[in-house]
Order: sequence, then C-alpha cells, then structure tokens
Amino acid sequence: MFEYQLVRSKRKTLAIQVTREGKVVVRAPLFSTDRQIAKFVEEHEDWVNEKLGEVEGEDRISTREYTQAEIRVYKKRAQGIIARRVAHYAGIMDVDYNRITIRDQKSRWGSCSTGKNLNFSWRLILMPIEVMDYVVVHELAHLKQMNHSKDFWAEVEKVLPNYKEHRQWLKENG
Repeated sequence: MFEYQLVRSKRKTLAIQVTREGKVVVRAPLFSTDRQIAKFVEEHEDWVNEKLGEVEGEDRISTREYTQAEIRVYKKRAQGIIARRVAHYAGIMDVDYNRITIRDQKSRWGSCSTGKNLNFSWRLILMPIEVMDYVVVHELAHLKQMNHSKDFWAEVEKVLPNYKEHRQWLKENG
C-alpha cells in the first residue's frame, strides 16, 4: 500500500491522481465514507503502483531540480537558439512578433500575449529540436488565431504536418 492525501470536495465521483513528484492524491465527494474511499483505493492499487514506478523511473524534464548557475547557462543558450527558431518560423508563417522572453516556467512551455510578446521556458532546449519547433510554431500560430480553434490547429498543421507526434511527446515526457 502507499500513502495518499485525501481531498474532500463538492465533486460527484472518486478519483486518484499521481503527481509528477510521485505524490498520490485521492479526491472524494463530501458524502463518501472512509470505507468507500478505502475500497476505491484498494481497487486501484495496481494502477497507482504502476504510475509511481513510472514517476520514479523517469528523469522528467520539468521536475528535475537545477542550480541557479545551471539555469543561467541554459537560459542564455535558450535565448539564442529559440530566437533563431522563432525568426525562422515567423518568416515561413508570415507573422510579426515583438519581444521574446525566456523564463523559468515549470508548467508552461510557451505563451503568446495579445501584445505579440512570446514567452518560452528555457527547458525547451533540453528537448528534441522537433519538439521545440512544435512549441515555437504553436505560439506563433497564436499570432494568427488567439485560441485553440480548428483554424488555429490548421495553422500549426500547415507548417508541421506531424505536430501531433510532438504534442504527444510533450504529454508523455514533459
């Protein structure tokens, strides 16, 4: 068995979450009894143990702790590499942008503001170049479509027909 954090709320169903850090969270409706929760956890024990094994077995890009010195070096490298990738794809996509900022973001790979400013996580340079390019193209596509509509994904697909593979890689490894 494993330890878990119990969170009761106004939800309708029981759920188990294994975080990237290997923490197990059980979410339960307010009316659930301790016995119902224990039974639910027991029924899902194999799944949780499998997920915990995956977390322990991976050196996940976003959860590894880096020193401030390492972060400074990576940010400097990222600034040059990402700026070149943005310029390359902005030309292909015929879009203009203002500023590129490299941040120490753990939960977002990139973002695009309405002021045409682009933000990227320095951690992108730790990924395969194709995945970095996907994030760059994704953010540049927001300069044409500030949403995730069908038209937005069509813009991404025009430049990267196999973008779904890179998106999946991010989901699995990021």
